Amino acid sequence: MSKGNTYVIGDIQGCYDGLRRALDKVEFDETNDKLLAVGDLVARGEDSLNTLRFLKSLGSQFSSVLGNHDLHLLAVVNDIRKAKKSDKLTPLLNASDLTELIYWLRQFPLAMKLDEQSVMVHAGLYPKWSIDKCISLSDEVSNILKSDDYATFLSSMYGNTPDNWSDNLEGDERLRFIVNACTRMRFVHTDGTLDFENKSHPGAVSHSTSSTLRPWFEVENKKLGDDQRVVFGHWAALSGETNSSRFIGLDTGYVWGQSMTLLNLNTSSLVSVSA
Repeated sequence: MSKGNTYVIGDIQGCYDGLRRALDKVEFDETNDKLLAVGDLVARGEDSLNTLRFLKSLGSQFSSVLGNHDLHLLAVVNDIRKAKKSDKLTPLLNASDLTELIYWLRQFPLAMKLDEQSVMVHAGLYPKWSIDKCISLSDEVSNILKSDDYATFLSSMYGNTPDNWSDNLEGDERLRFIVNACTRMRFVHTDGTLDFENKSHPGAVSHSTSSTLRPWFEVENKKLGDDQRVVFGHWAALSGETNSSRFIGLDTGYVWGQSMTLLNLNTSSLVSVSA
């Protein structure tokens, strides 16, 4: 049997129809091919429930990192946050297999290596971290999410501070920063301070607003090698544009009426279906 392809898909956000159409377009073979996701599997799309059921049915042929919407779902299930109407999560929250789906979702990390030179993380690679550092910090959060007491962590997960990294951070502050950098980051000041105010396209943020504000992938990262790459989602306004082959953005805004994109890791080619 021939070795299959490995695909990375951008933010699905509960868009089950778009997911299936994207897989059909590349003739995805559930036995031979592998599917990886950049996170935000749920919320805002029409069918988060069947999206999770289908992805779970792929077994070991599927893996993902967690996005901010996935973590929010965990908080909603644990009564730490209320679901927004726009999240369209009611069928999922009322599903008979919700407990199994949530347990399955909790096993995924915030960051994972695609190969020795590539990392996949929902929002991107924080500019003060190497790939190995990011994986190590992801493990700190994952160990808690996989534990029976994970809801205690979720109750302290929300907040915008601390907004700059220090190896000396401890406890909830350390974990909150890791989550924010891995799942919410877009713009970063050149000193490493996270900015959560701006969500637009980089071209819409004038340098007069702040001379130090940059998209995270334009802030110098001395710990990232020239031959290393970062695959990410989260930033729909980018439409995948980073002007660099080292940073591959796969959230092309399907849930906003744009397109859903797959990266074939075997060939480095991109395939999209439009909403």
